[in-house]
Amino acid sequence: MRIKQKYIIDFAKGVTWLLVLYLIFLYDQIDNFTAWVYFCLHGSYGVMWVSKSYIFPDKTWESKVGIPYASLILFGLILYWAPAFIITLTSHQASLEMIVLAICTFSIGVFYHFASDMQKFIFLKYQSGLITDGFWKQCRHPNYFGELLIYLSFIVLVMESSLWWVPTAILILFIVAVWIPNMIAIERSLSRFEEHESYKKKTAFIIPYIL
Repeated sequence: MRIKQKYIIDFAKGVTWLLVLYLIFLYDQIDNFTAWVYFCLHGSYGVMWVSKSYIFPDKTWESKVGIPYASLILFGLILYWAPAFIITLTSHQASLEMIVLAICTFSIGVFYHFASDMQKFIFLKYQSGLITDGFWKQCRHPNYFGELLIYLSFIVLVMESSLWWVPTAILILFIVAVWIPNMIAIERSLSRFEEHESYKKKTAFIIPYIL
């Protein structure tokens, strides 16, 4: 039996708000403002992801995988819930400064992630080639940059906790083991276009203007 990666990812991200809500009531965190902020951020991200998956889907996730690999994907996505467990199990409450920083980081991340994915979807729907304007003008992987900011915003909410290193290590693991190989594969595929080499020289890899 084989299943589309899309279904596994959509399921895991789509139920995030339910999982966080369950943890809030399970560990009696109803009065924990940080828990509710996390619920709003990560929960809404999950809902937006599922909506994006149906409105402007990414063909990358349409490929089918076997049950063992599907289980590995699901396990990996579950690791992203680490901040939810840290906040609810330890009754962690972030300072106002960290909450403001998390919300701002999340907002910019959502803008970059979803708007750039929409640009890519519309561009590839009507033509083929290299995207070099809009979000891709200063950065070759703006959607990954947006996703990086989104997950960093969740980490910011637990940065004042002694367990901050857990979600940080998980994110670094994903960046090294999944994100970077994916981005390199994308660049390898795009290298077939003549202008790709010159485009690479004048753009950042993932962080606009910086890296």
